[in-house]
Amino acid sequence: MPPDWKLLYLYGGDKCSPWDSSLWTDSDDRVRGGKSQSHLHCESPEKAEFFGNLDITALGGAGFASQRTLGTLDLDLSQYDGLAIRVLKSDSKKYTVTIKDEILPPREDGRDQSTISWEYDFVPEEGEVKIPWEQFKATYRGRDKPDAKPLDIANIKRISFMMRSFFGTQSGDFSFTVGYLAAFSNRRESSGSDVSFQKEYVAAPAPAKSSSWLSWLCGWGDKRV
Repeated sequence: MPPDWKLLYLYGGDKCSPWDSSLWTDSDDRVRGGKSQSHLHCESPEKAEFFGNLDITALGGAGFASQRTLGTLDLDLSQYDGLAIRVLKSDSKKYTVTIKDEILPPREDGRDQSTISWEYDFVPEEGEVKIPWEQFKATYRGRDKPDAKPLDIANIKRISFMMRSFFGTQSGDFSFTVGYLAAFSNRRESSGSDVSFQKEYVAAPAPAKSSSWLSWLCGWGDKRV
């Protein structure tokens, strides 16, 4: 990465922000009668593999498999310019990163209520992927939502990795290995500093505790499908 980037590690990147599969859960098309499956395997605190099988036969060419963060994150990323992903290994398939700034209470049947999702589609290549906030596209129930209110980056509630069929153009096994997921800033901390690249950390809460990320800090005081 260029030396003038500042990173806030969310998952991976350092022992203060380890990958932990217990902080993620599946959200697959099986809730709609599909057969796709996804998993997040954390081989080490510095590496996570998002993998599974995308089945498009059960839903007539459609399908999705995703892993999302548990609970509510309550992340204030207003001092950052977007998300950064360190790709360690990937196939040639197209993936989607999704963020949400609103989560409503579950329906009576326990399923999530629909809210706006902010999505970015990409084919991962080894190295850093930099995604500015303005490149996330608003959608609602899979359809573009051009009249959505602006993304509230001071109130990020959920982050997801998703594999989907893109109208039947891809299916089968998939695998995508990530070194870290972070927020990045292009803003220099000090014009007089010789080294402006900084690493900051925020640790995810244990599932049984409060969902606010502000209760677990390490080395820093700042505080979809």
